[in-house]
Amino acid sequence: MARKKAAPAKPALLAVRGITRTFGDRTILDGVDLDVRAGEAVGVVGPNGSGKSTLLRCIVGADDADGGESTLAGQPLDERRPGIRADLAVVMDDIDFFPDLSVVEHLDLVARAHAQPDAEEVVNVVLAEVGLMEVSGQLPSTLSSGQRRRLALASAFVRPRRLLVLDEPEARLDADGVAWLGDKLVAEKRAGRGVLMVSHDAGLVARVCDRVVRLGGAPEPADAD
Repeated sequence: MARKKAAPAKPALLAVRGITRTFGDRTILDGVDLDVRAGEAVGVVGPNGSGKSTLLRCIVGADDADGGESTLAGQPLDERRPGIRADLAVVMDDIDFFPDLSVVEHLDLVARAHAQPDAEEVVNVVLAEVGLMEVSGQLPSTLSSGQRRRLALASAFVRPRRLLVLDEPEARLDADGVAWLGDKLVAEKRAGRGVLMVSHDAGLVARVCDRVVRLGGAPEPADAD
């Protein structure tokens, strides 16, 4: 009896090859490779100073790598390119908010600027999901640090996206917030989106990530849902 051939692996949604970054005479990233497929989450872990955030910034084009390249669906990945912005949502630690717009106005502008269909409905759903409905009329400057982190995440979730790139998305969230985030990112995978995240929360990584990349080492498995 003939044996069934294994199904071919899905092509990578995000492909990162040979990313190198140096600062002076110090090499922070030395030829980093990784792939993220649709419906998959990949975590990047390592000690402080190992270049995790620098790697994400180089991948999305917010920082200039000294070598290597990143592609999203086969196209050079640069967050400044309109075609890439339509498929990519990024949350870094230095996200800016519109200081004179309320929470709901900020999210509505982000959604409409990225041509989100049914922007008003999407914004209302995301506001409820992230627990910001009660403060939706306030300015970002009046929010607590945890609420501002939820707003940063909401700014990604109101956009159309095929890939989420998140730098320590659990930062400044309480335990309930981290639990909600884990559920949300698992739902993102089930919707066929890719997730690349840096995190120090081992529980969140185990809950969400299919694979883990440790800087300076080989990929290793993670307990995935």
